[in-house]
Order: sequence, then structure tokens, then C-alpha cells
Amino acid sequence: MVTLSKIYTRGGDKGQTSLSDGSRRAKTDPLIEAYGAVDETNAAIGVARLHTEGEADAMLARIQNDLFDLGADLATPHAESYKWEPLRVVQTQVDRLEAEIDAMNGRLEPLKSFILPGGGAAAAQLHMARTICRRAERLMWRAAETAEISDAALKYVNRLSDHLFVLGRVLNDDGRADVLWTPGANR
Repeated sequence: MVTLSKIYTRGGDKGQTSLSDGSRRAKTDPLIEAYGAVDETNAAIGVARLHTEGEADAMLARIQNDLFDLGADLATPHAESYKWEPLRVVQTQVDRLEAEIDAMNGRLEPLKSFILPGGGAAAAQLHMARTICRRAERLMWRAAETAEISDAALKYVNRLSDHLFVLGRVLNDDGRADVLWTPGANR
């Protein structure tokens, strides 16, 4: 467990930050950018949770915890051996997202148009979280060009954006309050 008795360390004042093994990286390093976007996704979900309750809120709470796992995974370089067992995203977390997506999607009518971000407050916030999540995924793939990132971590972030999309539809009265795109409507 982490103990934080002092919040600022001054360690990042020259544009670098530490990974969990103590190694230093530039704050502009693709890996740091990636887990920063994961943190932004988590914050956006926190705002969405101001408008959720019940099972939707419970799912989002689990996801927020998973996103801390993902951040820890990204902040821990892969190595031959470790002083401690690193926290990694695992396939069962991906499987849970897929099962939840399938269950939610089963109650929705198929889309006949793209939808615009909006509808209710929770759905609008989930669309914001979804777009941030997609950016996190792109940044994770960029980071994967030079750092080892597990397949489970990459799958998780990809499924998460789908989960946020489908949950947004569910919270929009099972899609009935979705705002549909009308191509060329304002020509």
C-alpha cells in the first residue's frame, strides 16, 4: 500500500518524473503521456459518477480502481526480476468489461446512425471520458513502440472506450435519448 505523507517532492521541477522502480523519465516521454491520459480518463469518469447511481455507478467505481491498476502497470517497467510483484492489468479485467458490454448492449436497439455526444448529463460526461480514453489508447500504442506494454493493458483500454460508449447509451434511457447525427443537416 502507498503512504503519502508529503505531496510535493520537487523531483519533477526539471521536467522529469520517476517510475515505480525509481528510474527517471522526461515528463514528455510517451509512457508518461500515456499514463497521464489514463489518469485524465479516471478523472472524467469521476465527474460522470456525479450523475450515476446503482449498477452503473458500481461499474464505474470498479473501472476507476482498474485505471489505477493500469497506471501502476504503465509506471512499472518490465524486467527480468522484481523486488516485489508488480501490479499488472490481467485478462480477467478485460473479460469483465466485455461481459458488461455484452449485457448492456443486449438491451439496446441497434444503432442506425452515429450518435452525437450528449443526451443526459451522465451520458455526456461518459462521452467525454470515452474520447479521453481513446487518446490514452493512442498514447499507449505510441509508448509501446519503445517500452513494453502488456497485451492485457492495451486490450483493457480499448474495451474501456467501448464500455463507456455503451454505458452512455444505457444511461440515455437505453438509447431512446441518444442524439442522432443527421448527415449534412446544416448545409
